Amino acid sequence: MSDDSIRAFLALEIPEHVKERLASAQGDLQGELPQAKWTLPQGWHLTLKFLGEVERSVIAGLDAELARRIPGIGSVPVKLKKSGFFPSSTRPRVAWVGGTADGVEELVSAVEEVAEIAGFPRDRRRWSVHLTQARLKVQWPNAAVERFLEWGDNLDLEGFICREVVLFSSDLQPGGAVYTALERYSLE
Repeated sequence: MSDDSIRAFLALEIPEHVKERLASAQGDLQGELPQAKWTLPQGWHLTLKFLGEVERSVIAGLDAELARRIPGIGSVPVKLKKSGFFPSSTRPRVAWVGGTADGVEELVSAVEEVAEIAGFPRDRRRWSVHLTQARLKVQWPNAAVERFLEWGDNLDLEGFICREVVLFSSDLQPGGAVYTALERYSLE
């Protein structure tokens, strides 16, 4: 990465009190499951669009267009309430918490359109609420997969309202990625 580029993404933030509740629930579960690389609460967010390595000049154009397009879309109510795996529960590699984000479709569409104008390809997959919890180092046995899914079915986290989209930089460090908010775009 050169000084003229950054690794970036657009996301919705998760309030600290929700992170704390989820971290507590996750902590209780970790000891019951096989080894995995569990994510840390300070990095939790709901990615809308991963941009990758981006020239700062492209970010400037993206910033101007996002500032024009995002306001007025309206806040997004989010409820984290289930769990699952990518690519699937029969071939689990990433464990996640999902849920609902009412009205997020207009926001995702606007983000994709702005990114496409700036030269980024559209995501082929439909956006879904997913918050990565762990990357599996080894294939979990069926009992562990079922336990994680059961845990997700019993999650009882408070819903929250996302009122802004955040443009983050991602700095890869030996201890994990460090995210820094570069810009914030009000949805209201």
